[in-house]
Amino acid sequence: MSSASRAGEPESPAAPDPDDAPPAARSVSPQPQPRSQLQRQPRRRLRLLLAVAVTVLAVDIATKVLVVAAMADGERIPLIGDTVALDLVRNAGAAFSLATGMTWVLTIVALGVVIGIVRFARRLRSPGWALALGLVLGGALGNLVDRFLRGPGPLLGHVVDFVSVGWWPVFNVADSSICVGGAVLVLMAVLGREIDGTRGRDAAPEHAPGTAV
Repeated sequence: MSSASRAGEPESPAAPDPDDAPPAARSVSPQPQPRSQLQRQPRRRLRLLLAVAVTVLAVDIATKVLVVAAMADGERIPLIGDTVALDLVRNAGAAFSLATGMTWVLTIVALGVVIGIVRFARRLRSPGWALALGLVLGGALGNLVDRFLRGPGPLLGHVVDFVSVGWWPVFNVADSSICVGGAVLVLMAVLGREIDGTRGRDAAPEHAPGTAV
């Protein structure tokens, strides 16, 4: 066939060049985070947990030492009327003077809590979880120090409580820290925040429209 006859035939359209597509039409693959950044994240969360725990432990020990040195057992010093006061009590039970007479059991439970937090700390990616676990860890360690070092003996030591607010049982800094940490953990659960920093629904499998779940 001559070149003239071929010239009359319609030309087939050229294949589109992917580089000519608008930016919105191009598929963008998510860029993975650098490995060094992924490694630094759990370290930062662990440092936050340890900083909170050490701070709570230091404040708890310091306040107990000061109160024991300045007050006698059973002494009460009003601060705001009779509603808020310093009231030195030796507590053989759990937080807020609960479960008295089970001192050694409570000591074992507190040790289990500390060990559990240390194991969970390896998975930490969430700052909220780091804060909460740091508060619980610091409070548990603060009361454990009393269990081991105060009378009547190791594992049976009585915890120093000294804060009295209205009808509420007498408590200390460690008790407050444990309660606040527990409240933060409940908040994390309500918000669906996992210890690894993800949300609960992020882990749920996605289903195509019209398929059974």
